Amino acid sequence: MPDKLQVVVVDDHPLYREGVVKTLENENDISVLAQGSSGKEAIQLVDDLKPDIVLLDISMPDNGLKAAQTIAKTNPYVKIIMLTVSENDSDIMTALESGARGYILKGIGAPELIEVIRTVSTGGSYVTPSLAARVLVAMQRPVKESDSENAINSLTKREEQILRLVAEGKSNKEVGVVLEIQEKTVKHYMTNILQKLQVRNRVEAAIIAHDVWSNKDN
Repeated sequence: MPDKLQVVVVDDHPLYREGVVKTLENENDISVLAQGSSGKEAIQLVDDLKPDIVLLDISMPDNGLKAAQTIAKTNPYVKIIMLTVSENDSDIMTALESGARGYILKGIGAPELIEVIRTVSTGGSYVTPSLAARVLVAMQRPVKESDSENAINSLTKREEQILRLVAEGKSNKEVGVVLEIQEKTVKHYMTNILQKLQVRNRVEAAIIAHDVWSNKDN
């Protein structure tokens, strides 16, 4: 039925995969379109079927992480969930950076798995709680000083002017008044600044700018 959540399951362990499929098919709102056992099959199945969600193992032929990277690029609207035994920090971060919206350890119970799939399908994300704290720590690690300086140096003169005012605590409206430009123009510049610095918000941008400029002054 078209209103069902369409899922592809890819894992190279047949017994485990069949168990997951059976769990999903017991739900009235979920339909398993196909199964696969390798990264290559995952990419092909997603290309052919365009599911809502693909469940991927990491340790399987052709590498689940590489498959996730390819799927995220070629089918960005398909939501990726990694279902794996790996608790390796590098695997977790690579998966999330590759576009995965969920990272689940295989010990998860059936009800929890169903809940995660529904959460991700509606735009949410999920990382197994025992791993979540480590992910936050890893995401908050400061970038190399040279990377920060290069990012700041990539700003245009106008972007640097705006960032300096933001770093002083001024709002977009106040920046606009100082530079005699519209507030929406400031917002546009801030979007570019955040992208160049690879940060999520103006506070992080201001911290990086302060650190770089302080080192230059010393």
